[in-house]
Amino acid sequence: MSPFPQRVFSGVQSTGNLHLGNYLGAIVRFVELQKSFDCMYCVVDLHAITVPQDPIALKANTREIAAAFIACGIDPKQNIVFNQSQVPEHAELAWVLNCVARIGWLNRMTQFKDKAGKDRENASMGLLDYPVLMAADILIYRATHVPVGDDQKQHLELARDIAQKFNNDFSESIARNGFGEAFFPLPEPLISGPATRVMSLRDGTKKMSKSDASDYSRINLSDDADQIAQKVKKAKTDPDALPSEEKGLEGRPEADNLVGIYAALSGQSKTDVLGEFGGANFSNFKSALVDLAVAKLAPITDKMRRIREDETYVDGVLRDGAERARAIARENMNAVKDIVGFLR
Repeated sequence: MSPFPQRVFSGVQSTGNLHLGNYLGAIVRFVELQKSFDCMYCVVDLHAITVPQDPIALKANTREIAAAFIACGIDPKQNIVFNQSQVPEHAELAWVLNCVARIGWLNRMTQFKDKAGKDRENASMGLLDYPVLMAADILIYRATHVPVGDDQKQHLELARDIAQKFNNDFSESIARNGFGEAFFPLPEPLISGPATRVMSLRDGTKKMSKSDASDYSRINLSDDADQIAQKVKKAKTDPDALPSEEKGLEGRPEADNLVGIYAALSGQSKTDVLGEFGGANFSNFKSALVDLAVAKLAPITDKMRRIREDETYVDGVLRDGAERARAIARENMNAVKDIVGFLR
């Protein structure tokens, strides 16, 4: 049994255009987790500036993510909903952890290689170092669980490595300050659901992404019913009918993706969906998927728009969440200072 109280932490970057992949792969899970965990959900605006951002758009996007959290069912009174930059202890702990993390660990991070591309020398230091900030985001609250997608598993493993090295490097000081054998927990990943990785509507081998040049590659949470219908109908498929068994989806990434989306939106398994639609052509299946997607997403889009228009309310939620988050972060940061040997 872990000596640490169970706490969930997760963050979403404030870069706008939340889409179906974010909703099914993360936010639905966030809503479910609040039933059984002490949860903290953060708009990670410090992470957003690792690449150039327009300051006005950054503020708007931060409010949009917060509005989406609430519209999708996250209760800001039961949970802590806040934006990262209002809690300076995130950056403060990140520096301490930078002195614990090893350069070789960061050089192995595949997302940096993907995002920096061939011109790595001109990438920002923040882009290379942001996995350490991500570790600080989690560890400043001594969170025990983190809901992550496959693309973030490597970063969570790094957070665990950093936590373990800090605990080892300062073991005597940790014990001397009354924290037992370890100060930081080793956070565990929470991965589940039939559509934790939603793929592009234009290419079933690529993840659905807000950075894709084609808006037809994704369903945005801000899309209206007509836009959803148009995007689903234009989604790439193959010439064959839907199979009756899940094994028949092998080697058919676009079919697999659409069936997975239907399964996740309906709360069914892929087997159940194929039991209903196996043998049907894609036009009939897409019509059913449109109806389902509109029924599920339209109320969220409407609520999200209404919340977003009330900036005073959204800013108040984030400010209240930041105050509650900082109360935890400040206590833990003070403990880190004592462990490391800083005067305060």
